[in-house]
Amino acid sequence: MMKAWKDYLDKNRDRFLEELLELLRIPSVSARTEHKNDMVKCAEAVKQRLLDAGADMAEIIPTDGHPIVYGEKIIDSSKPTVLVYGHYDVQPADPLELWNSGPFDPVIKDGKIYARGSCDDKGQFYMHVKALEMMVKTKTLSTNIKFCIEGEEEVGSPNLGKFVASNKEQLKADVILISDTSMISMENPSIDVGVRGLSYIEVEVTGANRDLHSGVYGGAVANPITILARMIASCHDENNHITIPGFYDDVVEATPEERKKLGAAPFNEAEYKKDLGVNALWGEKGYTTNERTGIRPTLELNGIWGGYTGEGSKTVLPSKATAKVSARLVPNQSSTKITEILLNYFTKIAPEGVTVKVMEHHGGEPYMTPIDSSAYKAAAAAVKDTFGKEPIPVRGGGSIPICSLFEKELGIKIVFMGFGLDSDNLHSPNEKYDLFNFYKGIETIPYFHQHFAQMA
Repeated sequence: MMKAWKDYLDKNRDRFLEELLELLRIPSVSARTEHKNDMVKCAEAVKQRLLDAGADMAEIIPTDGHPIVYGEKIIDSSKPTVLVYGHYDVQPADPLELWNSGPFDPVIKDGKIYARGSCDDKGQFYMHVKALEMMVKTKTLSTNIKFCIEGEEEVGSPNLGKFVASNKEQLKADVILISDTSMISMENPSIDVGVRGLSYIEVEVTGANRDLHSGVYGGAVANPITILARMIASCHDENNHITIPGFYDDVVEATPEERKKLGAAPFNEAEYKKDLGVNALWGEKGYTTNERTGIRPTLELNGIWGGYTGEGSKTVLPSKATAKVSARLVPNQSSTKITEILLNYFTKIAPEGVTVKVMEHHGGEPYMTPIDSSAYKAAAAAVKDTFGKEPIPVRGGGSIPICSLFEKELGIKIVFMGFGLDSDNLHSPNEKYDLFNFYKGIETIPYFHQHFAQMA
C-alpha cells in the first residue's frame, strides 16, 4: 500500500495542486453579503471534487445562511466510519494593500502557496479529498468516509448545529477527523489535543448626538474614544492578568505534568520574535509563551474605530467609538457565561456622560481530545509513519466552535490532524501554505485510515 500511495501521489502532484489553486481563486468570504454567489460557486466546486475523487454521492444542502457540502464513500457497513469536517469559507482579505499579491490570485513562491484560504481551511480539507481519491484509485480504502464541509465556520457556524441535530443518522460515524490546526514544525511534528473556546462581543460608546468641533466642545463633554480606551485598558492589570470579575472562576488549571510536557516542546524565542518582527514578547506573568497561547484564557482587542481616520487632519470630537473584543477560553469555561460576564462588565463600568451598547457576536466552547483513544493513537501512528518521529501532543491556541457541538449531538470524539504552521498568517495578509505540508498531509491521511481500521 505504501508504494502504491507514493506512486499515485508522485504521478498526480501537479494536478492536485492545480485543483487546489482553482478553489483558492473563488472568493468564498462568508462574512460579506456581496460574496453570496461565490459561496454557492465554491460549494458546487467542492461537491464536484468529492465526486471526482470517488465519493458514492455528494450533495449541497441549503441552510438559512451558506450551504453545507455533504459527501460519502461507504465500502462496508461493518467497517469503522470516519467523518471528515472542514470549511470552504474564508476570512475577509482586508487590508488589501498589505498583500504582496492578490488574495484570490494564488501565487507560488519559495515553495509556498500565497492566497486567502490556502491553509485555513481549503488547503487542509482538500488534503482529505485527495487522500480519498488516492485510496479509492489504488483500491486500498479501509474505512467508510463521510465529509461535512461547511461554509460558515469563519462567522461562527450559526446554522451547523441545526443541520447536525437534524441529520444524526446521516452523520453517524466512529470518529471525527479535522485538519484545521497546525504543527510545531515539519521537523517537530505535533498533534493538537485541544483547542480554546471563543467569546466575541462588540462595544459601542456614544457621547453627544453628533460629531462636535473639538475646539468648541473639547473638555466640556466626554470623548467616546477616550472613554472606550479607558474601559479597554481596565481589563488587564500590570501583570497582564485579566481583571474582569469572574473571568477565571471556572478555569481548569493545567497540571504540573502537563506544563512539563508543554515545556518540552521545541521553542526558539529568538526565531519567534524575528518572525513576528518584535523585540520582546508580552503576556500574562508567570507563564511561558506556549502556555499563554495554549493553556491560558486571553482577552484581546480585535478592532477599534471612531472619529476621523481619513487623510490629513480634522479636529473633531466624535459622537461614537466602537471596539471588537474577543476572549479565548480554556477547559471548563463556558462561552455563554463569559459572554454574559463581558456584556455586564462593559455596561457596568460605563461612566456618566456616555451611553454604552454591548452586542454579542458568536462564540464556541473549548475542546480536549483524549490521547488514550484508538483514534488519537491512529493519528499518532500515521504521523510517525510519514515523519519518522512520535508527534508531540500540544494544545492549540485557536478555536473551532463546532467541536463541542459535534460531540454533544453525535456522541463521538474528535481528532485533530493539522498540517499548517503558526507562521502561515491565518486571518492576516499574505496567508500561505507550504507545498511540502500540503503533500505531506495527503501522504499521511491514508495511514490514519489504515491504523484506525485496525484499532477501532
